Amino acid sequence: MTIAACFKAATTAIDLAKQGIKLYKDIKATAGDVSGVLKDLKDQYHKLVSPSPEQTKQYHEEVKKVQEVAKANPHDVLNDVWEQLGVFVDQYDVMVKAYIASETSAKVLYKGDMSLGRRALERLKLRHQLDYMLSEVREQMVYNAPPELGDLWTRFEKMWQQINEEQNIALQEELRKGQVLAWRRRKAVNQLKALATWIGAILFVVTWMWGVLILIRMSRTYQLLSSSA
Repeated sequence: MTIAACFKAATTAIDLAKQGIKLYKDIKATAGDVSGVLKDLKDQYHKLVSPSPEQTKQYHEEVKKVQEVAKANPHDVLNDVWEQLGVFVDQYDVMVKAYIASETSAKVLYKGDMSLGRRALERLKLRHQLDYMLSEVREQMVYNAPPELGDLWTRFEKMWQQINEEQNIALQEELRKGQVLAWRRRKAVNQLKALATWIGAILFVVTWMWGVLILIRMSRTYQLLSSSA
């Protein structure tokens, strides 16, 4: 259910980003010429002889769309595109981690109820979803993105790879520190165990000696020697 929710959220973000890019292009296309666009629509509509209800509906929808586009702020629209791309990347990352976890768990004896074939199918489905989403976003940002964004996707992929590499280095360093800390803890525990062993041995010897002395004092020979003295 978690993977399904992530996939739905990611694909929704992709669709919203596409809509945002289209809206941004529409804004740029009609910027400063809203009246001219509306006049063209009106002229085309009046050229129709006895327009049908569907044609009239389409005309009013186009007019409304142009008016809404004219009110939109292109910077706000681009910010929304950035936000939706961020949502996509977040959900994509969660799904990648789930895929890596599924590969890792495959090397451990499985004791669940799902068949091995079904598990293989689920992994294949997840891999397909990841590839599909990434290709969708890449195509949109490479071929359909506004020219103002330039080679955004190429720069993003480079930055994404750089951050992943930096995080891998940080993870290795964290693991190394954890191993050193664990080694120090084991060493401290071993030293405490050794100290406890020595203390136990000393206590045993002392207790044994006291026990021997007590037995000697309680022996009949010692009592006879003491009374004769």
